Amino acid sequence: MNALTNTDFHFDGQTNVYHGKVRDVYTVKNDLLVMVATDRISAFDVVLPKGIPFKGQMLNQIAAKFLDATADIVPNWKLASPDPMVTVGLRCEGYPVEMIVRGYLCGSAWRTYKSGERKICDVNILDGMRENQRFPQPIITPTTKAELGRHDEDITREEILSQGLVSAEEYNLLEKYTMALFLRGTEIAAKRGLILVDTKYEFGRRDGKIYLIDEIHTPDSSRYFYAEGYEERFEKGEAQKQLSKEFVREWLMENDFQGKDGQQVPEMTPEIVAGISERYIELFENITGEAFDKAEIDNIPARIEKNVIEYLKTL
Repeated sequence: MNALTNTDFHFDGQTNVYHGKVRDVYTVKNDLLVMVATDRISAFDVVLPKGIPFKGQMLNQIAAKFLDATADIVPNWKLASPDPMVTVGLRCEGYPVEMIVRGYLCGSAWRTYKSGERKICDVNILDGMRENQRFPQPIITPTTKAELGRHDEDITREEILSQGLVSAEEYNLLEKYTMALFLRGTEIAAKRGLILVDTKYEFGRRDGKIYLIDEIHTPDSSRYFYAEGYEERFEKGEAQKQLSKEFVREWLMENDFQGKDGQQVPEMTPEIVAGISERYIELFENITGEAFDKAEIDNIPARIEKNVIEYLKTL
């Protein structure tokens, strides 16, 4: 099956292009962003060698739905989604930190806790907690926003303020928006029989106002558990059934890859790639409550170019 792993568009008025881990972002007239969600997949901050068919479409459409569903909480950058893999929106000056919010102790936070640490980003964690246990209240553990090929690093609120990365007034707003978005995401997930475990948000500034930017509540940026059976599995110390790309990380770890120097990405056979694509479709349908409608993939670049050009002409 076809997968879009590279793009090279040249839109009228294009002033810049940035190729990220998963998204390619084209700047038009220094004012708009054309964000293409490719089929690239990353884990442990490494872009894997094979693309996953339909992954970009799924991520773009999930993010678009959640941006629309949270626009009353904080303004966001989205203007339109003229193609299944594209969102066009306002260009903002991004803050150099990502707001990670965690409702449960799992993933990298659990690995840190298991090593003996009782603080994450200077947030105290209670003794005696178990993997996948719910925190008394969600915690915010921000990270720096890494460049391509580099790892995001935990950072404390105090370090963010002392380094002047964000002003105190703005950071207080970022925390307020983060908690409100997480609550909304939790409520929506509950209606789907899911638990929003943890997620990340990115924010930017435009004309003196804070905007929510990038993707939200997708399986690439978030972790979900199935609510049914959560308590039983937790009490038994069993792994939770979850909706996230953690299954990709687990497959990599089982094959001795965690993004460390000298490690090799295991072979991504056609069967592995097809299996990951099927899991992403499962994620989409469970998170949105809608059937996934596969877009035409005979010539993805031509389709995207046509749809974006037609939309830009309307502006």
